[in-house]
Amino acid sequence: MKALVICGPTASGKTSLAVDCALALGTEIISADSMLVYKGLDIGTAKPTAEERKGVRHHLIDVAEPTEKFSVSDYEALALPVVQGLFARGKIPVICGGTGFYICALLYKSQFGNAGANENVRQKYEAYLARNGREALHALLGEKDPESAAVLHPNDTKRVIRALEIFDVTGKRKSEQRDPRLPRFDFVVVSVGYPREELYARIDRRVDEMLKAGLVEEVKALLRSVPETAQCMQGIGYKEVAEGLRAGASREEIAEQIKKNTRNYAKRQITFFKRMNPFVLPPEEATAERVLQFLK
Repeated sequence: MKALVICGPTASGKTSLAVDCALALGTEIISADSMLVYKGLDIGTAKPTAEERKGVRHHLIDVAEPTEKFSVSDYEALALPVVQGLFARGKIPVICGGTGFYICALLYKSQFGNAGANENVRQKYEAYLARNGREALHALLGEKDPESAAVLHPNDTKRVIRALEIFDVTGKRKSEQRDPRLPRFDFVVVSVGYPREELYARIDRRVDEMLKAGLVEEVKALLRSVPETAQCMQGIGYKEVAEGLRAGASREEIAEQIKKNTRNYAKRQITFFKRMNPFVLPPEEATAERVLQFLK
């Protein structure tokens, strides 16, 4: 039995396709989106409504408070038992999302290099993290091991610290070790391939719809109890609104900044997922019937 992975850039229709596939298979969906884990972040994350979920159970949505930090390791610890449980019940897990690091954490066993652990080095970087924050820690890795920094998210502090530890202990970059990726189970990867300009137009429309639906008001409400420096507030849409409110920017200026940053993020997503060699479907072929053919 294989898992079904539906991935790709934001605004490419992943959620509706995944729901249709889950209905056809009689199974459940494991969300792989780093922002959907947060309670109260609904509009800016395009969190699927009850109507959009069509009765399909979705896991890893609303599992963290907006004041909490949530890492790739946290995601793996919660999501992997769900996948294993579905397999045990004879159901095909449908993993859907645009956060590539989350998807890879589920699909592959973690590889942390061949160097032994050095508790003193690790404590040094944990202290650096506490003093300077995850962005500074990630930038430090970028100086020592740019290739590892390029594939590790700043929020994945456990693996960032491990990469720094390997460099300090061995004098060699973790990226030079070429650790093999060991799949946990069989899977099929599918994505929807919109032409670039059409995807950008979809992104622009989605941002306009979010603002019309009350994104600014959602951010204002969050900021009453959540600091602007919180991890969840660094997500695209939330960060631009918070900064725009602080700077007195117009709604149009905020919208343009969100659109620009979302388009740039979509480019990075496309690059990341290309490495997974997905079956790329043109939009007109992105149906459950077509996807299920790949599972056979």
